[in-house]
Parts: sequence; structure tokens; C-alpha cells
Amino acid sequence: MRTRPARPAAGPTASTRSPLATRALAAAAALTLTLALAPTTPAAAVAGAAAAVDLDALFIGAHPDDEAFTLSTLGQWSEDHDVRTGVVTVTRGEGGGNAVGPEEGPALGLLREAEERSAVGKAGIGEVFNLDDVDFYYTVSAPLTDQVWGGDTLEKVVRLVRTTRPEILLTMDPAPTPGNHGNHQEAARLAVEAFYAAADPKRFPEQISREGLRPFAPARLLTGGARGTSQPGPDCASTFRPANPAQNVFGVWSGRPSPSRGKTWAAVEREAQRVYASQGWAGFPDVPADPAQLTCDFFTQVDARVPFPEPGTPAAAAPTAILDGALTRPNGSAPLGTRLSLRTSTFDVRPGTPFTVEVAAQAPPRESLGRSSVALRLPEGWKAGPANADDARATGPANTPAVQTGTTHTSGAPTSPAPTDSSRPDSSRPDSSRPDSSRSVAAPGTIELGKLPAGRGGTARFTVTPPSQAPLGRARIGAVLTTERGGGYTDRQVEVGRSVRAAQQPLPQVAQFEKWTTEVGVPHLRGLVTPVLTLPSGGTRQVGVVVTNVSDTTRSGTVRMDLPPGFTADRAEAPYTGLAPGASTTLPFTVTNADPTLKTSNEGGDYTYTLTTTAEDGATTSRPALELVPATSVPQASAAPTVDGAESDGEYGGAALDISRLWEGTACSSAADCSGSAKLTWHDDTLYVLVHVRDDVLGTRLAASDCKRHWRTDSVEITLDPRGTSENTSTTFKTAVLPVTAEGPPCHLRDADNRQGPGEETAPGMRVASKVAAGEYTVELSIPLEVLPGAVDPAHLGLNILVYDSDTQDRTGQTRIGWSTWGGVQGDPYRWGVATLPGYQPPPGRPTTPPDPIIPDTALSSLDSPQSLEQSVRIHVPPSGPAAPPSQTAQAVSASAARDTVRVTLRTTSRGEAHLFVRDTRGTAGSRAVKIPTRGTTTVTIPLTRSLSARPTVVTGWQAPSGGTAASQVAVR
Repeated sequence: MRTRPARPAAGPTASTRSPLATRALAAAAALTLTLALAPTTPAAAVAGAAAAVDLDALFIGAHPDDEAFTLSTLGQWSEDHDVRTGVVTVTRGEGGGNAVGPEEGPALGLLREAEERSAVGKAGIGEVFNLDDVDFYYTVSAPLTDQVWGGDTLEKVVRLVRTTRPEILLTMDPAPTPGNHGNHQEAARLAVEAFYAAADPKRFPEQISREGLRPFAPARLLTGGARGTSQPGPDCASTFRPANPAQNVFGVWSGRPSPSRGKTWAAVEREAQRVYASQGWAGFPDVPADPAQLTCDFFTQVDARVPFPEPGTPAAAAPTAILDGALTRPNGSAPLGTRLSLRTSTFDVRPGTPFTVEVAAQAPPRESLGRSSVALRLPEGWKAGPANADDARATGPANTPAVQTGTTHTSGAPTSPAPTDSSRPDSSRPDSSRPDSSRSVAAPGTIELGKLPAGRGGTARFTVTPPSQAPLGRARIGAVLTTERGGGYTDRQVEVGRSVRAAQQPLPQVAQFEKWTTEVGVPHLRGLVTPVLTLPSGGTRQVGVVVTNVSDTTRSGTVRMDLPPGFTADRAEAPYTGLAPGASTTLPFTVTNADPTLKTSNEGGDYTYTLTTTAEDGATTSRPALELVPATSVPQASAAPTVDGAESDGEYGGAALDISRLWEGTACSSAADCSGSAKLTWHDDTLYVLVHVRDDVLGTRLAASDCKRHWRTDSVEITLDPRGTSENTSTTFKTAVLPVTAEGPPCHLRDADNRQGPGEETAPGMRVASKVAAGEYTVELSIPLEVLPGAVDPAHLGLNILVYDSDTQDRTGQTRIGWSTWGGVQGDPYRWGVATLPGYQPPPGRPTTPPDPIIPDTALSSLDSPQSLEQSVRIHVPPSGPAAPPSQTAQAVSASAARDTVRVTLRTTSRGEAHLFVRDTRGTAGSRAVKIPTRGTTTVTIPLTRSLSARPTVVTGWQAPSGGTAASQVAVR
């Protein structure tokens, strides 16, 4: 085992890195791979033959490049503290664009995996784990993502956490904030759930009983990004002011220089981001040369099982703040391996009403903490005392299955069992099965735990009472651990509120997220999304106000709605009576936009208002919002327009729609650069659309065979939601028209909707035409309404018209403008505009329920990725799945080259499927997949696609009949 010398941390505190037993494992893995590559060594390297890689941190994202804006932090950790980080990528991004070639589907996934491995390597990261789920298309829906990915993704994440044992989990934003990719949301939710599930022996028990893994409890869990403000420069962490002052947010300044690279970490990160050329990132501009203009990478803590820096202290602003307590030990702090957690009996607390706080501390497995005590840190005016005389006690290891903690393996010590309840965020009750020993209260608000020997813990229970006039909103309950070996801090949020709370009815995705926070036990994540409902300009809708009684007695009161100018309601106030404890009721209000001249969309279309709720114990207010979306009336045409790319007299009688508003990208430099207008009409059962765009520079002329992923060049997208009620675009119709192709004529397609693909196949009967002139183009299309996924509601058709502008020849877009404009609006039908079709009626019998969507379901398997297989051999982690059992495994034992083939000898213990790749310093020189019908020794001949270069090997992936996998590698002689 190699011990890294202690390094001082930046700032007034100092941290020491624990000895890393993982480095010995890494050295062994490297040696195994070296032997496999040596031409004179016939023995193969086999994934699973040695202990798996032991990681320090793990980032969990959805696509290649999701980690790209954290690399300055991960690189600093690697260089300064020898932190070994891995990256989990749920998909390989097969559904994204491709600015460098024609690859799509699995071929694009292989390309993007290579980009990711190269990019993260610039930050010292060598491990990328692909889970092989499909990247289908851009959506803002986490529920749709969960449906498409299937029910085994969490199991795969938990397996990786239990296998690689990272102390720190990093992930993305789990909330459905406007524009947040649904894949990103779902990846973050998987990370949060895995933080708890990996520690729980009852979750996925077959991983323990059959696969030989052990429960593992990571030490800290954080999401990337933060809500708040900060100043740039080296003080960006200490000057951050969170929007929720009870949140723990830590920053790592990107302006610190890398000694080995001779540039700032922000510059290193930008170089890494440019590796993602397929996503159009190769042209990213340089970061500022002045470090004072560079900002922090911010991370918001979700939970911790170990002490961490107290907010507001210099330690909390140090570069090691996220590592402290888990991987680094600041001066004066408790030893690594110390566990510290705080739980409250309820998240929702009321002024003047006591609740219980339990603080649990446990000494490291091989180190005593000595005499220890716990004191609370409370908001001003709050009171605390011991819950009762017996509520301070020392405990030994719980009589439960062993749970590896996120700190014990760094010192190489065997892990000790940990109480199952401390692996969950909502455990606030003491475990009566653990031994008690009473402790006296040393001072008001402080409880003595006595001496805590190695591996033993103590628990203190407090009764906390907020003052009767406590400010409403989030509050922080903190606890300070004092021991003879050093101190520690932890905390937990609570929500201070009245007995009754009221909220504007949430959007479906928000309601699902709020439910998830309760089910998983992270209620402090609720409220991240401002409650909003859309309203068509000049229109009317019902707004429900959900009233919930969070007290233990029946309540009655009122809800008052105070709307901004330009809005009216059918009543200003509504009563509720006899609301039972824990019950909810919805009070309906009918709201009208009485002033249709008010701004819509992202040009000022958010209108907040006040809800005031009264009950016997007082009043509370909240500030939801109404979002105005544009509205239009589509007239009936007396005759069907001719679809020829031009407007003839009388064809389109309605008013032109302005589609020049920016919703993403760089603003148009002028109307000549990018602007547009659109007209619509209907005739019989067909919708006609005419779009005129001013564009002084045309982008890449894609080949007609590459008529897909329209955002890479100039295009027009028409989106239609038949009933105006879709939760996501899988029940909508979205078509895009490229006004010109490499061959000349326009092409059209459907994308990210109920049935995507070439327009001729997915929208039969649809016609398109275009006319391109200097500085402008016009596209015209007819859409048979029968191709929409459901009958149109003529009073509420969801509609949007979006223009994608490219001024370059590198298959990247720069600007997106349109009619109803919000960030990510192409994937959010709730924010599309509303159209009415006076006089139109769908044919009788046309279904109103959309058919099941046809969604891409083909993803690259790790068994078909030589990069993944080579990693599997190197770090002894099976490729995307459980390890094949010894009775169903395979190994490549020798390989020899002939003129244009390589012959490989496989030794198998069962039937299965082998995926073989001939690799050398230039990449892949040949491949073959073959089914092996029985156990024994088999020779497989692999045809070569070129001559071999230096250091050729054969890397083999194996699929066992039971679903397990294995990988091996052997040198070619």
C-alpha cells in the first residue's frame, strides 16, 4: 500500500489525505494489463480475477459530456489529493446530433464514448462506466425517461456503487426546472436513490447473496450546480449566497492553476469540452485569461453520513470542502471513518410545537474518539433540551448485515457494521435493539455521549421547540460533535410553516417529482421548482389551489388570490371547512387574462401573484406564477392552398405570427441575420403552414440521406399537440423541414414525437415545398390531421413554430427563434402556444387517445465496445452487468496472427456469446461476434480489415446464458 504525503489545503485550514489502499489495486490492475499486452505472455488478463477498482468519487450522468462542466473540480482533486474519480454514463448519447460525420445509433454511441474517455482523461479520470440504456431523444420528462430506460437502471447503478465503493457521489439536478433534460433529471434521481439503496441490504439482495457484493454507504452526496449568487474570482466560494439559506453549497474555484499543465483548471476543462466535437463543441471560445474573471464549480449537498465543514466557516469555502470528512481530514477534525448524522422526527415543523432531533455519532472501526459530546446549532430563539434522561447512549455495531461505510476503506481497515437506519435519510427513531448506557447532560443543549471506543457509537436525542413567532420557511438544524480526537459538524433542513399550507396545482412533472422526494426521503429537495401554470394570451383557464392540513387537528379557513394587473378571477377568496389532519382539498378559481396586450413567453410572460391562506393559527403566503403563452385563431380556407413555397392571394387569410423571438443560443445580430413570420390555415382535414425566414447566411447543406437531427443546420420545426394536454412530446406531432439539401430540394422528418423518422414514412400524405433566395427562404407544408396522434381539439390545439439558424458549415446551429419561446421549449408541450380552429370538427370516430409511441430502443452494448471491454479487464469490473458466474464464464487464452486473420482460442465453462475485437495502437483491426454452443475449448477466426500495427491484442466480451458478463484480453503472437 502506498501512502501519499500530507498536503496542505488552500485557505486557513489544512487537510491530510488518508492512505489509499486503492493505489495498490490500481498498480495490480496495470500490471495485469501490461502482462496481457506483452507479446511473449500467452496468459490472459481476465475481468473479475482480482479485486475491483476502489474509487474515491463517482459522477453519475445521463450522456457523454454531462460531466464536462465539473472537470476543473475533478481534475484539481486528482492532481492535488490523488482522488480517483469514475464517471457513470447511463447512455452513450446515441440520440444526440453528430457534427463530425454520418454516424447515428450505436455507431454514434461508440464515437461519443471515445470522446468522453478522451475528455475526462484530461482531468485525470480513467474510468467511464456505461450502463447501456438508450438515448432516445430530447425530452424534459423524467417519467418518460424512466419508462424508456426500464426498471433495471437503478439496480445497475447500485451494483456499480457496491463494486467500486466511492466515498463521494456527484450527480445532476433531479428537479423538473424549465428546460432541464428529463434524462438528466432521471440520472440524478437514480444517484440519489442509489446513495441509500446501496447501503441497504434489503435492496437488490441477490447482489449480496449471489454476486458476492456487500452493502456500501457512500459518505456524501451532492448535485452539480446551485441556486444563488456569487462573485467571480478566488473568493467565489466564500461569497456565494444561496437562494435557500439553509442549503449547503460548496464551491471549487476554476481559476486555480494546474502545476503540471501550466494553465488554469478552467482552461483545462475547456480543452476537455472541445473534445466533444460530435456535439459541436469544438468551437467553444477560450475562457478568460484573467483568473479574477473565472468562477467556481458549485455543488449542493443532498446528504452526508460523515462530518463536513460548517457553513459560513473558512473550511466551508476551502477547495477541499467537499472532500473533508470523507477523503481529507482538516486540522482539528475527527478522524476519517467517523460517522455523524442528524435526523428529525418531521420535516414540516410548526412555530411553538416541539419535535425530536436525533444525532448519531460512531467512531472509526480501528480508532477511538474518546470522550464525546453533541451540541445543537439552532436558529435564534429556538430552544433545545434532552428528550429524556436516557436519550444519550453508547452503541456497538448493530446486529444487522454489514454495511461498508464511505470512509473505512480509505484507511485499508475492515469495515464495521452500521445501523441500517443511518443509511436512510428519514430515520429519526432510536433503535431499541441497540444497547443503552445513560449519559448526563453536561450543559443546556449539550449531551455527553461518554467514551466512544473504536467501532462504537452514541446517540443523543433532543427536543427542539421553535418560537411561536419563528420566521416561516426553511431553517437549518445543526449539530456539533466534540471528541478527544477532534470535532465535527452536520445539519438537516426543516420547513417552518403553519398548520395549513396552500399551493397552486403543480404541473404533472412537478407533482411526480414532489411525490418522489417524499418516497425517497429527501423532502428538502421539494420546492425547487416555482409553481407555474400556462394561460393563453386573452384566454381563460381553471386554476386549482391545493390546500393541505399538516397539523393533527381539523382545520378551517380561507384562501385568497391576489392577481397582478391584467388578470381577473371569478372570485377573490374561497373557504375550506373541516379539513381533516393530513387531508388535502382543491379549491378551483377561474382566471382570465383580461389584457391580451401583455407580454408572453420569455419576453416577460411570467406573472407572479399572491396566495394567502388563513387558519386558526395564522396566515401564510406563497408566490406562484401564471405564464402567458401566445394564442392565435387559424381560419378556414375557401380552397386548399397550393403547396409550392410561395403565398398566393387569398391562400392564407389569418394574421402573421411573429416567430423572431430568441429562445436559445446567440441572439440574432439583426433582422437580416435571423427573423421570421408564419401563417396558418386549414381546409377539410388538413393544416397548412407557410413560414418565411430572413437568413443572410445558410448553414450546411445536409445530404437528403442525412435528413435528421435538424438542429444542426437551418430548419423550421412545427409542433402540434392535438388536445393541448400532453405531459411530454411522445404524444405529440413534431415535424421539421430543411429548406435545402445538398441535392437541392427540401426534405422533412419527424423528430422526438409519437413516431419519429423520415417524413415520407412517418407522415404519409404530408407535402413540403421551399423557395430559397438571397438572404431569405420560405417553406410551405400541408399536414393531414389524420397523421397526428389523436383527434384535434379545435378549441385547444397546442402549437409552436421554431426556427433553427446556422451560419456555419460545421453542422452546428447557433441561434433558435420561434413563436412560443422558453428554454427547452421544443421538448415541453405545456409551454407551446394555443391555436383554435373555428369551424373545424374532426371526423367521427377518430380516437382522442394517442397511440403508444414508437421510440428508439437500440443502444450500444458494452460487449460491443472494445473500449469498455479493455477497461473491464484493467479494473476488474464486469461490463455493464453482473459478473458471469464461474460456471458460465469464458477466457481468451491465446491468439495468433495469420496473413489476414487472427485465430483466438477461447476456454469456456458453458455456452454463451463471445464478442471479439482485434486491437492495436491504431484502434480496431477486426471484430466478430460468435455464439459458443457448449463448454470447452473453441477456436474463433477473426477477419482483419487492415494490417496489424504495434502491440496487437484480442479483447473479448462474454455474455453468459444467465445474463452475466466477463471480459478478457490476450496478446496476439
